[in-house]
Amino acid sequence: MRETKEINALFHLPDDPDQEVYDTVANKILLFGKEIIPNLEHLWETTLDEGIQERIEMLIHRVHYMDLQDALTDWAGNDKPDLMKGAILTARYQFPDLSPAPIISEIERIKRNIWLELNNYLTPLEQINVLNSMIYNYFGLKGEEISYQRKNQFFMNQVIESKKGNPITNGIIYQALCAMLDLPVYAVNIPRQFILAYYDTFYDFSSPENDDFRILFFIDPIQGQIYTQQDVETYFRRVAVHPLPSYYRPQSNKRIIQFLLEELGKCFLHEKDDYKHSELTNLSLIVAP
Repeated sequence: MRETKEINALFHLPDDPDQEVYDTVANKILLFGKEIIPNLEHLWETTLDEGIQERIEMLIHRVHYMDLQDALTDWAGNDKPDLMKGAILTARYQFPDLSPAPIISEIERIKRNIWLELNNYLTPLEQINVLNSMIYNYFGLKGEEISYQRKNQFFMNQVIESKKGNPITNGIIYQALCAMLDLPVYAVNIPRQFILAYYDTFYDFSSPENDDFRILFFIDPIQGQIYTQQDVETYFRRVAVHPLPSYYRPQSNKRIIQFLLEELGKCFLHEKDDYKHSELTNLSLIVAP
């Protein structure tokens, strides 16, 4: 715990009723960054006033939020940002002290089991059947349609722990495993859906306007169901959407995490959670491709 006369002096004012004075003090405290959190937690534990405790909790949240902004900025600035790392950073919004190690370890364990079953003689469809067996049967991953009442299904740590996600988080797990196994599977931009596609070659994201690709089939990450091109065209007719080439273009990792943050933000639309919706919207803009 960092102890200085300046910090101790600042902590005499967190309950100041004057909002302008409080804001000035809060902004000075925030300048200390994560180092100040133990002090804030100690102050919370030794304070009986619930109103002051709420202000301290918000200060701690703001410190974590600033740290997350920096982490996502660094992630998005990477030439090849890692998809799973982006999902773990997203989970840190709700779980700021989240350790990525257990998640990465579990993904690696699933990947090793899949790798042992794959060989060069399998067709793409046979490869995906192996993945589906390992992901949905061996690991036991379940999926449900997106519900903004089930925000736990947007956080990768809780998805891995409960083995239940939504199309986005299940899809991130699926695509991350495919990337580790050198399989050309990417999320596509089909309206009102989050599904994956198996391409006949790897996609060059350095040429984003490149439409020179062919999709062999589609995969629903909720439970691994396979769809053909004809199935997808039937879907477009049913929802009265004219298919565009851009709908079949692979989505970048930045765009997938941006979408995850946007959808997570919809879990916080009640008036008391307005600030969370605004913060998640801002985070989604930070990672925008």
